[in-house]
Amino acid sequence: MSRGKSDSRHSDSRIVVAFSSMLSLALVLLAACGGPDAGGGAEATVFEGARLIVGDGSAPIEDAVFIVENARFTQVGSRADVQIPDGATRVDLGGKTVMPTLVNAHVHLASEREARIDQLQHMAYYGAGAVLSLGLDTGDVPFEIRNEMVPEGARSQSAGRGITSPEQGRSEVPHWVTSEEEARAAVRELASLQVDFVKIWVDDRGGQFERLSPTFYGAVIDEAHANGLRVTAHVFRLEDAKGLLRAGIDAFAHGIRDMDIDDEVLALWKERPNVVLVPNLPGPGVALDLGWLSGTVPAGQLAEMQAAQRDRPAAQESFGIQARNLNRLNREGITISFGTDGSSPWAVHQEMEDMVRAGMSPAEVIAAATGTSADLLEISDIGTIVTGKSADFIVLDANPLDDITNTRQIDAVYLRGSAIDREGLGARFGGASQ
Repeated sequence: MSRGKSDSRHSDSRIVVAFSSMLSLALVLLAACGGPDAGGGAEATVFEGARLIVGDGSAPIEDAVFIVENARFTQVGSRADVQIPDGATRVDLGGKTVMPTLVNAHVHLASEREARIDQLQHMAYYGAGAVLSLGLDTGDVPFEIRNEMVPEGARSQSAGRGITSPEQGRSEVPHWVTSEEEARAAVRELASLQVDFVKIWVDDRGGQFERLSPTFYGAVIDEAHANGLRVTAHVFRLEDAKGLLRAGIDAFAHGIRDMDIDDEVLALWKERPNVVLVPNLPGPGVALDLGWLSGTVPAGQLAEMQAAQRDRPAAQESFGIQARNLNRLNREGITISFGTDGSSPWAVHQEMEDMVRAGMSPAEVIAAATGTSADLLEISDIGTIVTGKSADFIVLDANPLDDITNTRQIDAVYLRGSAIDREGLGARFGGASQ
């Protein structure tokens, strides 16, 4: 997103991760079969009294109770449905709202270890539990960190280096392809790295460059699918979206931005119901109050950001096109996921507000940003708060179903069953705690 500026297709390494997740779940369920007094397991922590947003679009559970053991949810439900183990630690969340951590399917992370870890921790501070870095990663670090659980940080995936036509003067990180064979060779290189997605750019950047042709992106998609990989596209024009749909694209990393969509693209999309849209809306072009960022943005920087806020009619027009397109696609049942572009850790909350501004309900937006995005990234143990999944959740002081900006009122963030040190992270990133 401009404000940050920036089925069986699992690789061997992801199979190992999936196997580990299944093994952990099996152990949790085995322990549960022994009953509350079975002993020998980790101490249970009972969280009770909150409004619980599951993350799958279902109605919230009022006065919910959920139990965390071994970093996973072992029971989730209403108070009457949960059996509380003897001796469990109890946490009163009365008056709070709990939702899954956010899953951001479009970011751009640094390729240096220390900087990337800082970004993942800063994103976790604002409630992200997993992110996908799309197409500008270099070297080994992105893939090394992908296989790590960063302390107090979001999980990460990587698309490695994306694929585009030559764009002199822009980033030289992507593979620049000028022939079908070069396009296929780039995909094979990405396949050898076991990337989580192949990213392509199909955009002439306002007439500056020759955009990736149907022949070339068709070769990318064909080669990717032959290697068990999915392809997501940066797109701008309606015409290109239609061509990409015909070529078998798996996801869009942006909405259509040049004009309102027509019936033809909607028909093409409905013929391919598994294609996912990550809207990645632009800023709405209206002056915003950024005071809620105080804490992990240095005061001087925040003052400059606030001073730059103003109404921008051209940006409002651009936002209007994409908002109308998102609203129509959502109403027509197209799968909507979630992503922000860039590396701004707080952009997730701006994006959710803008998706509601476009016409989606807060409940739809939360489902898109949690369960649906986890499905897109094929991370099976996060995204929803249900028995057996990783205990990754956000505790809020207000209900985002009433007002989506209440996602900013974070009381605590839990990753893998443990609360991250938001006070310490806030002090580190902003010079003052929140």
